[in-house]
Amino acid sequence: MDLRKLKKLIDLVEESGIAELEVTEGEEKVRIVKGGSGGREVAVLSPSASPASPPAAQAVSVLAAAAASAPDSGEAPTSLEGHIVKSPMVGTFYRSGSPGAKPFVEVGDTVKAGQAICIIEAMKLMNEIEADKDGVIKAIMVENGQPVEYGESLMMIG
Repeated sequence: MDLRKLKKLIDLVEESGIAELEVTEGEEKVRIVKGGSGGREVAVLSPSASPASPPAAQAVSVLAAAAASAPDSGEAPTSLEGHIVKSPMVGTFYRSGSPGAKPFVEVGDTVKAGQAICIIEAMKLMNEIEADKDGVIKAIMVENGQPVEYGESLMMIG
């Protein structure tokens, strides 16, 4: 993954107000966590086969190594801009209809407006959240089973 994509991901985290973003491309995995008193982001690159992410101290060297090894091919990076689907309520985010079931959508899936893309459980009621436009899922911004707030970014449709 090239440095331009990482910068766009970090900007996405800053603009959207989400606390954490994880993106997997092939065998590369990037996890950006917003935190600390300075509000700085940390990007962690690791192969998907790795059982644990490197500590934050190693993240800087991993990021620097990625920048040094990234060839400058001159081609435009894949756009990470798109429509953000936000949570209409406070609750718990689920990617599938039941535990162990296949998720409604994965990154890269094409969706149509009105298609169920996730569930938010609120007060023991399961609320299907639907795509509000046609497109391709570019990012899933919340982990399965995590609590979400009203207006929190759930997914990006491009």
